[in-house]
Amino acid sequence: QVQLVESGGGWVQPGGSLTLSCAASGTIFSMFTMAWLRQAPGKQRELVATITSGGSTNYADSVKGRFTVSRDNAKNTGYLQMNSLKPEATAVYFCNLNRATFPRGDYWGQGTQVTVSS
Repeated sequence: QVQLVESGGGWVQPGGSLTLSCAASGTIFSMFTMAWLRQAPGKQRELVATITSGGSTNYADSVKGRFTVSRDNAKNTGYLQMNSLKPEATAVYFCNLNRATFPRGDYWGQGTQVTVSS
């Protein structure tokens, strides 16, 4: 059974940093694109960053230059380094593994809370 476990969330003051981790089991991690998404109360889920199996990255404009997505396939783990955090980054952050071509897959973690406030 595929499982994704996020960790590293918590409370941080504006301007601070956090690193989120996404540990995968039960599948071939390197086969998938890894995405980070977030959802604030009362708002739609928002795509934050992606990294493909080949290492290509994309970022939402709102986090570009401040967040860095990476992966360590040998450890079956992905990361989201978040710097210069703003209060609007407060949300539950989710890790997602997805693959658009055969064999297709779409897996989600349980989410980890990030709160940015003073």
